[in-house]
Amino acid sequence: MRILGLDVGSKTIGVAVSDPLGYTAQGVTTIRRIKKDTDIEAIKKLCVEYSVETIVVGLPKNMNGTIGESGERMLGLCEVIKEATGIEVVTWDERLTTVAAHKSMLEADLSRGKRKKIVDKIAAIFILQGYLDRISLSKKNKIT
Repeated sequence: MRILGLDVGSKTIGVAVSDPLGYTAQGVTTIRRIKKDTDIEAIKKLCVEYSVETIVVGLPKNMNGTIGESGERMLGLCEVIKEATGIEVVTWDERLTTVAAHKSMLEADLSRGKRKKIVDKIAAIFILQGYLDRISLSKKNKIT
């Protein structure tokens, strides 16, 4: 079972993938956005390469939890991805994931240039790992 995590921005898409058992998220790449069709083809290629069963997309929400204009656009993109790939697409609250990604890179003492190149991939890792942790927790709760 592989799960793909996406942090979709206006210029790039950060990509992470789970290990085969679905415990950990690893950064894969950052897709430079060109146009919607090209972006979808790049995502489809990764889905085939990693035998993806689920796609988790970061959903931008307002700090009060409501979904604004950018969130609505993301939900529309999720439908396009689902239709193009035939794979289940779920959303994950991405509030503060980019902030957490920057913080972890600062703690790792990465230069500004390196941080800029990988921030979306790191944010995708945070999105996917949060989702994986929730799945793991729900499995544990079902057992006990």
